[in-house]
Amino acid sequence: MNVPAIIRVQGLSRRFGDTVAVDAISFDVGRGELFGLVGPDGAGKTTTLRMLAGVMRPTDGDAFLDQISIATDPEGVKHMIAYMPQRFGLYTDLTVMENLSFYADLYRVPKRERAARLERLFQFSNLGPFKDRLAGQLSGGMKQKLGLSCALIHQPKILLLDEPTFGVDPISRRDLWLILHDMVAEGVTAVVSTAYLDEAERFDRVALLHDGKVLAIDTPEALSAAFDGEILVIEVAQPREVKRLLEQLPAVVRAVLFGDKLHVVMRSMHTDQPAIEAALKANGVEPRALHAAPATLEDVFIGRMSEAA
Repeated sequence: MNVPAIIRVQGLSRRFGDTVAVDAISFDVGRGELFGLVGPDGAGKTTTLRMLAGVMRPTDGDAFLDQISIATDPEGVKHMIAYMPQRFGLYTDLTVMENLSFYADLYRVPKRERAARLERLFQFSNLGPFKDRLAGQLSGGMKQKLGLSCALIHQPKILLLDEPTFGVDPISRRDLWLILHDMVAEGVTAVVSTAYLDEAERFDRVALLHDGKVLAIDTPEALSAAFDGEILVIEVAQPREVKRLLEQLPAVVRAVLFGDKLHVVMRSMHTDQPAIEAALKANGVEPRALHAAPATLEDVFIGRMSEAA
């Protein structure tokens, strides 16, 4: 990372009784960086963001947001951040404009600055034509864009967003990412969680989380480039049965289902692919398609989980 860190996470942990939700994680986030916390449900993403937002105290460790400790001064970080949980607190019986005005009052945005900020947010979100519509009558994607606009009304230094695209239609997902990239281009630092591994490509860097631990941190490109092995994609009529067959072969490191396709990890395409094709032919399996492919972040994540197990 070539820019100064605005967020430093040092051995951050959170336990709930005997359950360890976040297990001594550490990472830095650079000023103006779009940083992703990527992992499945239960990985520790939400708990991490809640601690960074100062709404949950860590059991151990600390994090510093622009040099302010969340462990000793959680209230001190709140003026510089916008935290948007999965269920953001919109008021469904208020209009779009009334919600924005309420959050402007809550964050004490000066009256003289509001018109320009609202114009900018409407430009980002395309919510201008719906400013008089009740929030409860908006689609899921529009509610998320309104929630993000409310979180941005006080122009925070740091955005903490918990799965903002969860359950959102593809067009609204694209719009939300455009807003985020625009904000980061203007110098805002964003830490965003997602369970969608296809979205991880959009981040400057990602932390892959599993069972409260960090499996890896790097740029998406570097993580894919460091993948240990080569991938053969096989499309067949009965992928589950073929997966069981392939897992018995010495040439196969791992076989993973991707819909009706299999991502078969091998050490060397040159030496291992012929053995795999021979085994398929010997068992009467005729693939609809069979080709090499670069590692996706989902391949990387599954590989890192296998190594950690």
